Amino acid sequence: MKRIMIDPSKCDGCKSCALACMDSHRTDGKTGVETLNFNDLATESRNEIVCDGKGGYLPMFCRHCSSPKCMESCMSGALYRDVETGHVLYKEERCGACFMCVMNCPYGIPKPDAARKKIVKCDFCMDREEGPACVAACPKKAIYVEEV
Repeated sequence: MKRIMIDPSKCDGCKSCALACMDSHRTDGKTGVETLNFNDLATESRNEIVCDGKGGYLPMFCRHCSSPKCMESCMSGALYRDVETGHVLYKEERCGACFMCVMNCPYGIPKPDAARKKIVKCDFCMDREEGPACVAACPKKAIYVEEV
């Protein structure tokens, strides 16, 4: 199974990964981060960069865990494991917005969208042949894909 790996020592907090994620999930038909509408709730980033409390940054991505607490606590079946890739994916139409997945993820990765109607979670850019947009956009190579 492929996972996004993190080397926090290389991250400078530029958020290129978050912008690329937003751009790859947009529904307005446009492309390019320079045309992003930051008020469009549909393009929320599925990843996050947080300060580590020591002057550095920590990229936060879904780990697609072997025993995902988010999926185990999902009562509606909106979170499921893709049998081909092993990734934990999300079916928005099944989500009841109970946010049990948000409360049970030990990494704090799934989050409610700004409208509090669904969750926002990494889908590993399954529709992109070249892999996750965030990985391609990282200028420092702080995030990368690795077979585990």
